[in-house]
Parts: sequence; C-alpha cells; structure tokens
Amino acid sequence: MIFITLLLPTFLVALLTSFIVARLFNRPVGVVLQRLVGDPLHLAWQRYVIFAIFVVGLSSGVELHKIEAYLQPIAPAAEAPPLPPLNADRIALEIYRTVIATVQGIAWMLLLVFLVLLIAYAIVRSSELKAAAMRPRESSSETAAGERPPAA
Repeated sequence: MIFITLLLPTFLVALLTSFIVARLFNRPVGVVLQRLVGDPLHLAWQRYVIFAIFVVGLSSGVELHKIEAYLQPIAPAAEAPPLPPLNADRIALEIYRTVIATVQGIAWMLLLVFLVLLIAYAIVRSSELKAAAMRPRESSSETAAGERPPAA
C-alpha cells in the first residue's frame, strides 16, 4: 500500500507537468517544424515531439528506483541506511522532486530537439541562399550569350 501511496501522486504530478509543458511548447514546435519540414509532414513530427515530451517527462519524473525501496525493503546491513518513514512531509518532498525532475528531463530533451532543428534550419537556409545566388548568374550568362532576360 505504501508503494501505491507514493507511486500514484508522483505519476499524476509528472503527467500534469508534462501536459503543461507540452501545451506551452506545442505551437513553437509546430511553427519551427512547418518551416523546416513543410505542410504535409510537420504535423506528424509535431505529434512525435509532443509524445516525446510525455515519455521523457514521465520517465524522468517518476523515479522508480526510489519507490521500489519501499516495495521491497533491503535486508538490514551495516552500510545500508534505513528508509525514511513515508509520511505527508516525505510525500510532499517526493512530489516537489517529481516536478523538478520532470521539467529538467523535458528541458534537456527540448534543448536537444531545438539544437537539431537549428542545424536543420541552417542547412535549409544555406541551400536557399545558394539557390538564390545561382539564379542571377544563370540569367546573366544567358544575357551574355545573346538571349534576352525575361521581362519583369
């Protein structure tokens, strides 16, 4: 019963925290992906990033190894410290720890996603600039060959 008393609140808090962060970053992720990937595919990538926010938030927020200690107490040993009693103060501390760990895990994941998107944006932008720079050269070489440039 102690296991459920600690698991359920931490899971719900991690889920709620992940939901709030996903709502906050849904639009910015969508805008960046629409610019980089394009219309038909950006929604699928956006859903994947939001799903990843939930997965990372829950997996980093709910620290099962700490909760498992209450499920199967370790045999008394000289070097193993005793488990703290599970009271309201301990549960409040674990909920606070859950919020911090959830946000921290999601922040690292989003940092990684946005770094990859920044690199992709730089590549797309560079190729667009190269393509734009090549167009005037092509039209000037056609003019030099005796052809008329297209009328504007």
